[in-house]
Amino acid sequence: MIKKGDTLVNVRTGQKMTFLETWAETSGTQLKIECVSPVTPEREKSHYHPYQENRFTLTQGQLLFTIDGKEQLASAGDIISIPKNVPHFFYNSGQIDAHYIQEFFPALKIDSLFETFFVLAKDCKLNKSGTPNIFRTALILLNFEKEIRLAAPNWKFLKVFFRALAPIARLMGYKSFYEQERAHNN
Repeated sequence: MIKKGDTLVNVRTGQKMTFLETWAETSGTQLKIECVSPVTPEREKSHYHPYQENRFTLTQGQLLFTIDGKEQLASAGDIISIPKNVPHFFYNSGQIDAHYIQEFFPALKIDSLFETFFVLAKDCKLNKSGTPNIFRTALILLNFEKEIRLAAPNWKFLKVFFRALAPIARLMGYKSFYEQERAHNN
């Protein structure tokens, strides 16, 4: 479980997240993350958060957002707020690392989703476009369906397809979430 002060690094993209407030500290009302995204041509898939507002406060650099099909460049000092159910994606199209605070209202389990993808990246379990194989994807997106959905194809279709794949995925040993290994002092 992610805790305040934890830092995750996505070895595939170089993105870094330090958790400032988690669902545990805010009784589930908010997740607040300090993020650094290096310059990259990588683009995440268009997605939406069906029950969460997603807010970005840029402190350095710039991010190029595509929100509901419209591009919007954000620079230091800008605040971008994306309402629930609005398809979007973003990337650093600038010349320097982008630093920003990313927030989700309410928190739900989105911190575990980030941890899952960063662990899979570390373990080289993502393809060139940053997605796991279809069996892992089915379990992960079903587990996190309140936090994130792909903008296309239609979620109702995907959900039926993923539910059909889920038993096979479990038999193959895949899980619906992944956690980073933590050092234990005994």
